[in-house]
Amino acid sequence: MKPGAAELLAVLPQTQCTRCGYPDCAAYAQALHEGSADINQCPPGGFEGVRRLAALTGRPAKALNPEYGLEAPRTVVFIDEAWCIGCTLCLKACPVDAIVGANKLMHTVIEAYCTGCELCLPVCPVDCIELETASGNATGWAAWSPEQAEQARQRYEFNRSRRARETLENDQRLEEKAALKLSDLAAHSQHTDPAVLEKKRAVIEAALARARAKREAAP
Repeated sequence: MKPGAAELLAVLPQTQCTRCGYPDCAAYAQALHEGSADINQCPPGGFEGVRRLAALTGRPAKALNPEYGLEAPRTVVFIDEAWCIGCTLCLKACPVDAIVGANKLMHTVIEAYCTGCELCLPVCPVDCIELETASGNATGWAAWSPEQAEQARQRYEFNRSRRARETLENDQRLEEKAALKLSDLAAHSQHTDPAVLEKKRAVIEAALARARAKREAAP
């Protein structure tokens, strides 16, 4: 029987590193289910990961495709405190909320939560994030436990739900602000020309209509 996407996702390491060519582990699992991705595209899982996918899908095991990266020891990142400028870009890039900090304040990495995805490296404008090996010579699933994978999956799901909630709340604040302005446009504008005010009214009404349509279309 053809394995479902959830079954395939369960044997992936959940690093959410995107090296497989998909935006997250779930998307890769879905592509595997649909047959549009190969089983050898996940470097963090290593050959053991390929073997597990082969067993599930019935496809023959094969070496990792080097186009997606090589099997290597597990890494974690750390931030050089002397160089961190508190830009928050790494916080936004981390898929599992393993980096904490605030704007213009030093950031730090919670090592136990870091999956070694390296997505924070390219966004740092001062190159203050460095890698260090966390698993010695162990690679693939020998360097990463099912418990760590499950923790990473849960943290990624929480990260996604938090970001979606924050986006919704921000959109609602902007919509409320626009509606307030529309309720008394003359008082909220420096313009007094009726034609200009009417044009601004049309723009705001159109923006509110788009916001409502977007909200209604959201799952």
